[in-house]
Amino acid sequence: MTKSRSPLSSTSTKRRVQWHPRSDAPEAVERQSLVVVANRLPVHRLPDSSKIGWSTSPGGLVSALKSVLNGKELCWVGWSGEAERSHQPFRHDGIYNCPVTLTQEDLEGYYSGFANRILWPLFHDAVRPPEYRRRWWKPYVEVNRRFAEATAEVLQENGTAWIHDYHLMLVPQMLRELVPSAKISFFLHIPFPPEELFAQLPWRRELLQGVLGADVIGFQTQLGAQNFTRLAQRYADSRGSDGLLKVDDRVTKVDCFPISIDRSRFESVAAMPNVQKRARELREKIGAHKKIFLGVDRLDYTKGIDVRLTAFRTLLENDPSLCDKVAFVQIAVPSREKVQEYAEVRTTIEQEVGRINGTFGSPGQVPLHYHYQSLPIEELVAFYLAADVMVVTPFRDGMNLVAKEYVTTRLDNTGLLILSEFTGAAKELNQALLVNPHDIDGLAATFRTALEISPAEVQSRMTALRQVIQNHDVHQWADECLGLTRI
Repeated sequence: MTKSRSPLSSTSTKRRVQWHPRSDAPEAVERQSLVVVANRLPVHRLPDSSKIGWSTSPGGLVSALKSVLNGKELCWVGWSGEAERSHQPFRHDGIYNCPVTLTQEDLEGYYSGFANRILWPLFHDAVRPPEYRRRWWKPYVEVNRRFAEATAEVLQENGTAWIHDYHLMLVPQMLRELVPSAKISFFLHIPFPPEELFAQLPWRRELLQGVLGADVIGFQTQLGAQNFTRLAQRYADSRGSDGLLKVDDRVTKVDCFPISIDRSRFESVAAMPNVQKRARELREKIGAHKKIFLGVDRLDYTKGIDVRLTAFRTLLENDPSLCDKVAFVQIAVPSREKVQEYAEVRTTIEQEVGRINGTFGSPGQVPLHYHYQSLPIEELVAFYLAADVMVVTPFRDGMNLVAKEYVTTRLDNTGLLILSEFTGAAKELNQALLVNPHDIDGLAATFRTALEISPAEVQSRMTALRQVIQNHDVHQWADECLGLTRI
């Protein structure tokens, strides 16, 4: 195969981009030895028009990285969450934030379009058909270049850049061209698809070359790493195997680094007297005598919430006497509410909620409790403690930290986890009750099993699950991902 120049390069320069602050900038940019690069900053603007105020944001990536990196010398490059609004670098909660400005047009093409209507569905086994619209490619390239330049401006010579997720797959190679001495790590939080799916992408070569700019490329599962390696060899002129790919004169390490959670944080919250009290209150309100099933998901079509609820309805249809013995609590966290597909999923879920409660509910008692809202960590953990059975059944998921959070909070080794076999977590948490999330009757049968399983087996399974989390938390994950010098 004849090699060609990378289509990602719009300039032949390999020099650093120079920082040119505005004349009204409050401070010059500070160069850092470690720069985290992600679509969003770990903070969001407070709704206060009189002054600029920031608050630390919830979320898997933010909480995982902050627990490891907080207090160390680092910068976080990302979008502030405000379209058309520019901000100078600032410190908050021990992190030096370097905002990247995005326009509304950027967001429509780069984020809503290319990232979330092409890559997101394709990488989740095409649960919904990807839309290969050419007009979204240019803004994706342009925004990735903006992130690479912002990173180059703040990164020290020989410093480390840790780039995250499918929004920024071109950044590693772009940054490599700007700062050749940089150590670059890339981690994909979502699944990486098999060859036959990824090969559909009109921009498959460009994306592979972009990621291959990194020294270390991390995936949630070994299968994801293997898929990437085969595709890089086929479409991106890479050579090698066994986790090492040769790209021109460099060697890139490709491996599996399953993400975990901040175990000590969740254990400490679970031990709080007020959280335990709240868990008891929830059980009383839902039904102290009932077995409580719990689902906690971002409202997304990949999470399988609608099928899960249909399986619960099937359980009640098969045995109506269970209406007085079980309850299901579904917490759906709002997500991409303006996107039509997500609005349709919400409508489908809420129609199923109404159908179940309309059919099986009675005055003062409903079998299904539905909450469409985000919860603070104390309230979330209280729900974890109140639940007898945690139901995590996405059609496809890179990892799923909710499953690990639930396991971690079960300090007394009680509780049962029902887990989709198509999550990254299933590779580690194999003492859960593993299910096919597409199989409604199989899910209903597993719900029945969860009601009948002995307390001794429940404790045995949970003890084994908790040991997995104790042996590998977010700190080990970060150390593995950043172990660039061990290549």
